[in-house]
Amino acid sequence: MSAVAESQALFGPAITSRINNFFQRDKQATNTIQSFPELTEREREVLILIARGFNNQEIARQLIIRNKTVRNHISNIFNKLQVANRAQAIIKARSAEMDE
Repeated sequence: MSAVAESQALFGPAITSRINNFFQRDKQATNTIQSFPELTEREREVLILIARGFNNQEIARQLIIRNKTVRNHISNIFNKLQVANRAQAIIKARSAEMDE
């Protein structure tokens, strides 16, 4: 009860495992995306979410930005990485991960 009184969050083993996996994947993705110094920090965040399979609307909700802003970031990512679509961006990001 003292944890509740101190406003601490308590999670069961299944939730704890999912949280740990989420942050581990995020750390790995962040290290991979650092291979692209030409991208801004926000563009890296968008690329990570693209690689996770998020659509534009989901990315906008996750980052608390407008859909138009997401489209602009994606366009910038494609131009900077010299790719034509999401699939090519993901392939490029994953191949950079293998090179490290």
